[in-house]
Amino acid sequence: MKRTAVFPSLIRDIRKYWAIFRTQLVNSLAYPLDLLSRSFSMVLFMWIFAQLWRTTYSASGQESIAGLSLNDTLWYLMMAETIILSKPRISTQVAEAVKDGSIAYNLNKPYNFILYHFSVSFGDSLLRLVPNALIGSLVVWRLAGPPPATRGWPLVFVAVLAALAIDFCINAMIGMLAFITEEIRAFEWIYAKFILILGGVLIPLDFFPEWLKTAALSLPFAYTTYGPARLFIDPDWDRFVTLISRQGAWLLVCGGILALIYRKGTSQLAINGG
Repeated sequence: MKRTAVFPSLIRDIRKYWAIFRTQLVNSLAYPLDLLSRSFSMVLFMWIFAQLWRTTYSASGQESIAGLSLNDTLWYLMMAETIILSKPRISTQVAEAVKDGSIAYNLNKPYNFILYHFSVSFGDSLLRLVPNALIGSLVVWRLAGPPPATRGWPLVFVAVLAALAIDFCINAMIGMLAFITEEIRAFEWIYAKFILILGGVLIPLDFFPEWLKTAALSLPFAYTTYGPARLFIDPDWDRFVTLISRQGAWLLVCGGILALIYRKGTSQLAINGG
C-alpha cells in the first residue's frame, strides 16, 4: 500500500512544480521588450570578443590555437555568454527570503521552498536563453561565419539544462549562507569570478596550461559553462556522454549539500520560532 501511494504523490508533486514553471513562463512572456532589451548586451559582448580574438589570432600567425579556429572560439564564447546572461540571480532571491524572514512562512506552504525557486529559476532561464542565443548567433554569424553542425544542438540543449541545474544548486547554497553570515555579496562575487575564469567564460579552458585545465575540469564550474559551450562547437557523442555523466555527478553532490544546508537552516527556524 505504501509503495502504490508513492506514485500518485510523486505525480502530484511533478504537476505542482510544472505548473509553477509554466506560470513563470507566462508571466515573463508578458514583458517581451524587457527580455529583448536584456539580450542586446550580447551584441556588445560578442563584438568586443570578435575584435579581441581576431587580433590575437592575427598576432599568433596561426589559423588554429589549441585546436580551435577563430570561428570555433567565437561560437564557443557566444554559447558561454548565452548561458551566463540567461541565469537569474537566485542567490540574492534566496538570501532576501532568509533575511526578511519570509522563508519561515514558506515552511507551511504546500510546496518545497527550494523546488519552488528551482521551477521559477528554470522558467526565467529558458525564456532568456532563446533571445540571447538568437541575437548572439546573428552577431557571430555576421562576424565569423556559420555556426557548428546542427546535429549536435539537441545534445547541447540537454547539457545546458544540466548546467543550469548545477548553477542553481550552487547559487541556492550561497543564498542559504544568509542563515550564517546574513550578507552574501562577497560569496556571489567570488563565485562569479570562478565562473569567469575556471568556468571558461572569458577564455576557453583549452587555452590554459595543461595543469590548470586539469584542475579546472575537476571542479563544478567548468560544467556550468565550458562543457556545454565546448560541446556546441564539437558535437561529439563521446564528449556528450562524458560531459553529462560528470554533470550528473556534480548535480548529485551539489544537490545533496544544498538539501543538507536547507534542512539545517529550516530546522533552526522551527526551533527558534522563525
